Amino acid sequence: MKQVIVGSEITKRLLIPSEIYEEMIAHCKEGLPYEACGILAGTDAEVKRIYRMKNIENSPVSYMMDPSEQFRVMKDMRSKGDSMLAIFHSHPCAAAYPSAKDVSLAFYDDVVYIIVSLADTVPVIKGYTITDGKVEEIEIITE
Repeated sequence: MKQVIVGSEITKRLLIPSEIYEEMIAHCKEGLPYEACGILAGTDAEVKRIYRMKNIENSPVSYMMDPSEQFRVMKDMRSKGDSMLAIFHSHPCAAAYPSAKDVSLAFYDDVVYIIVSLADTVPVIKGYTITDGKVEEIEIITE
């Protein structure tokens, strides 16, 4: 995640190419009525690829990635010299803000947690860092 100084504040940002951004939204819509999930990989704060993951919970209010699928994705990322930059999931009927369960399951301090809210006609996408239960919004830039 890139940190940029704006005035006297440090702003955390994640850059997502528009085609990956649109693919993330499409994956979340395809998962309806359940939550969808996936991983964004790249270097520094620049996303280079998306991994669409299966929500093995088949639930409209929670998700869990298949551990063997996640292991294969981690190996693939490493082989390409990428890091996991973000974990995304959808909220089919809720706001783009981490639920209490999302916060309790946020195990990676250095990863952005992206939530794609599909509660309204136009999807709302927001990113957060979650460290020791503290939720902080970061800027998502698409290009």
